[in-house]
Amino acid sequence: MNIPALEAHHLTVCYDKKPAVWEASLEIPQGSLSAIIGPNGAGKSTFLKSVLGIIPRSSGSVSFFGEPYKKVKQRVAYVPQRESVDWDYPISAREVVLMGLYKTIGLFRRKTKDHIIQAESALDRVGMLDYADRQIGELSGGQQQRVFLARALVQKADLYMMDEPFAGIDATTEKVILELMQNLKAGGSTILCVHHDLPTVADYFDHLSLFNLHVVASGPLDEVFTKEQLMKCYGGRLELLTKLTESLGRLEALKA
Repeated sequence: MNIPALEAHHLTVCYDKKPAVWEASLEIPQGSLSAIIGPNGAGKSTFLKSVLGIIPRSSGSVSFFGEPYKKVKQRVAYVPQRESVDWDYPISAREVVLMGLYKTIGLFRRKTKDHIIQAESALDRVGMLDYADRQIGELSGGQQQRVFLARALVQKADLYMMDEPFAGIDATTEKVILELMQNLKAGGSTILCVHHDLPTVADYFDHLSLFNLHVVASGPLDEVFTKEQLMKCYGGRLELLTKLTESLGRLEALKA
């Protein structure tokens, strides 16, 4: 039996005693390109941060590859929301990527030539090597996102967790991210993304979790990405009908 890359059971997170995530349970299979989608304010990013221990959870259990996070954290890479980063911090793109090697370098050891080669190779994979010396705040939103993807790449992880990687980026960066995700999956890695764009779900992912404070449904894309499940997750709001029609039409086209 294949052990899930991520497994959460009855996970609850509260802010000031008010639940932000409630009794959330899901499994992310190894080797999947998986998305978490749901309405704004549904707790998707909170869920991601809580399983990683960035914010405390009130109850529930989490395992990665069948183990506690602390035992396998070197196998997990995290790309935060771009809006959560202090882009005024005086650091170059190369230095940001080198931060992804701290687990192997250590905080007080000097970076070697090999470390720098690894960082620059990752920047090259996302088309950002020419910007290696540029201060991170001088880059466009899409370029910043690619630098943070390069930081995750140098970790050579088995599970990449990305919080809205496609939000507010240009078409070039979108193509780079999608190709990168597909290549990582082909190499055996698992990708889990918080995602916001319904029309692209069927194009990008093969596994889906619908989230609205709790897990409404989770499983293979064609089982979960249905009108009934989506309306249940999003509350049947009329403004979603156009997006739902377009999204489900693309899924049917992919099946044909």
